[in-house]
Amino acid sequence: MGEDGKRKTRRGKRGGDAKKQKDIEASTETVLPASLTAPSTEYTAPPMDSGDSLFYFDTGSKDENTMNVDKEDKISPASYGLVNPDLQSYLKNCETMLDDPKFESIEDRIIFVNNVYEEMKGFELQLTTDHEGSRILEKLFRISSEYQIRRFFSLMREDTIRLVIHRFSSHTIQTLLLLSAVALEREAHGETSDLAAGAEIEGEDEVRTKMPTFEELLLELVNTLTPQWAFLMANEYASHILRVLLLVLAGNPIEDQSNPKNSIKSKRSAKYVEDRNGEPINHPSLSIQRKIPDSLTDALDQLLKTTDSSINDLVARGFTTSRVGSPVLQQMLVLQSKKGTLEQPGSLLDKCLLNLVSDPTENARRDSALKLMIDDIVGSHFLQKVMELASPKLLQTLFERYFCGRLSVLSMHPISNFVVQSLLSNAKNERQLKTMIAEIQPSVGTLLFKQRPGVVRALLDSCIRLRAGSVEIMNALYSGLGISALDERKELINLLAFLMPYKEFVNADYDQLPFRIQGSLIIQLVLQLPGDGHEPIMNSFFAQAPDRMYSWCKDPSGSRIIEAIISSEHIPLATKRQVLDQYSNKYADLAINKYGSHIVDACWKVSDMPYKEKIMIELIQREMLVQDSPFGRIVMRNCRVEQYKRRADEWRERERSLQKGKRMFKDIFDSSSTPNKRSDKKSKKSKK
Repeated sequence: MGEDGKRKTRRGKRGGDAKKQKDIEASTETVLPASLTAPSTEYTAPPMDSGDSLFYFDTGSKDENTMNVDKEDKISPASYGLVNPDLQSYLKNCETMLDDPKFESIEDRIIFVNNVYEEMKGFELQLTTDHEGSRILEKLFRISSEYQIRRFFSLMREDTIRLVIHRFSSHTIQTLLLLSAVALEREAHGETSDLAAGAEIEGEDEVRTKMPTFEELLLELVNTLTPQWAFLMANEYASHILRVLLLVLAGNPIEDQSNPKNSIKSKRSAKYVEDRNGEPINHPSLSIQRKIPDSLTDALDQLLKTTDSSINDLVARGFTTSRVGSPVLQQMLVLQSKKGTLEQPGSLLDKCLLNLVSDPTENARRDSALKLMIDDIVGSHFLQKVMELASPKLLQTLFERYFCGRLSVLSMHPISNFVVQSLLSNAKNERQLKTMIAEIQPSVGTLLFKQRPGVVRALLDSCIRLRAGSVEIMNALYSGLGISALDERKELINLLAFLMPYKEFVNADYDQLPFRIQGSLIIQLVLQLPGDGHEPIMNSFFAQAPDRMYSWCKDPSGSRIIEAIISSEHIPLATKRQVLDQYSNKYADLAINKYGSHIVDACWKVSDMPYKEKIMIELIQREMLVQDSPFGRIVMRNCRVEQYKRRADEWRERERSLQKGKRMFKDIFDSSSTPNKRSDKKSKKSKK
């Protein structure tokens, strides 16, 4: 690809051809109110292939509750002209070093970074709005000093709004925000410096230039963005910056590595970075709760308060179904929930739900709008978050008004079934949960066999969390699976594993039945039910032929079920011992299997000393077979077979100390929970 071809490439999820870009703009215009779009009589956007389109914020509205700017303000993305070709060529050469920064010493890296900043001095803002320049800057920031990051951040203050809505510079600002989040805690401990990196190394008498701290930079950024918040929420390039800013101000985890769904970057944007040798900022502090200065907490409170009162009802409702604005809106609701202001009359949530919080009486217009929102591809995501944050009272209102009597129909809908799952998994008390189970029970069979088992899993999640409804949910499963007689329950584990009704299972060829992942997940949840909720599964397990259950250990889904049985905290040790006895003299064969090796590890963790030695002897007797397998070698290492062969007494002493430590911690946890239970009983007696 030549230079001209490269310059036409667009970044991340903002990229793509002109047709896709127009489709995005068209979808946004249909959702948001006219106060956030450009009047066609005053302004006509240029074609996308001629450059970045202008963004116009309608200032003609006289609504006092709407965020406004001066009447002549027309906000367009920043433009500083084309980058000097020589500078561009220099930075491209530097990019190869940034892609693979193997410096001989820290001093070499500092000298390199300082030289790059010196070469681009005076052209910083121009580079942020350049396609390739902004990408190189993001890579440069990752190895820059905090002083250099603060200096670059401060250069963007005079033109913040126009840079935030630019398709390239918005990525640069997002990277700066992530690095600021990492540096805030260091700054609080006085570990930052106003001296540029490398000054001491080069031996020069560099003058200290006072730069704003990260705290001051963020406070100024908040003050700049707040008056234009609604407009920025509707902008496809600025909205992701608002989300990161909210998380930084709150000190909340920004990048959850364990759950990709919680990532700020979209899959498309992440793939763009990966294809161009970029790396995400995976600093540990971004995935944990961080300590934030009081000034930023106060700024966040003021921001939420201002936007709560300034965004009018029409704009708020528009954002609920806006692909661009809805993620920011949801993040704002999460923060308001933590501060206890979510369900106040006239709050942002109240406006989004058409005053359902402040006036829950019958309203035909509101009912129609919310029912449409349940089936909307974007509005459903918003309602899922509302279910998660709602109080018991609000959740009950939503259930009675919009879901009661419709759960079965909504559960089969390709979009609204996710809202139903969120409703069921967030039941607030036992009464709500049992009411939901009673309504969904006639449809359990249809849900299991028509690709909607997620609804059943949501109910099981609530049963586990609330420690209630075990009997009711098991009766619903029996009914859905077509189990009517007691002796038919012995096939429960098979019916769930293969997701088949009893009548079909009886006439089917067992060896040809495929495991269902969703069925395996349901069994694992049933094993976590409180009290004796696991007994139906265990009774069915022991009713099967041992060889049949052994074959499950070598299946991807079946092994998960066996592992869940062995690892479950609710199943007594005596019951687990019966399971372990079924695999006696088979541990070596399991150890060399990709999935069976996990079963051996699980058995090892729950075994006492005599049983561990029994497993150990079996592995040693067939050591050559086990060592030839990569999975077997992992099992041998986990069991410390070599130590047992050399010093068996030391191995036994180590295992005894580990078991003693486990028992000690278990006793501590049990003793800490016992007083609470006793106090609860006393309080109940006193109430009586």
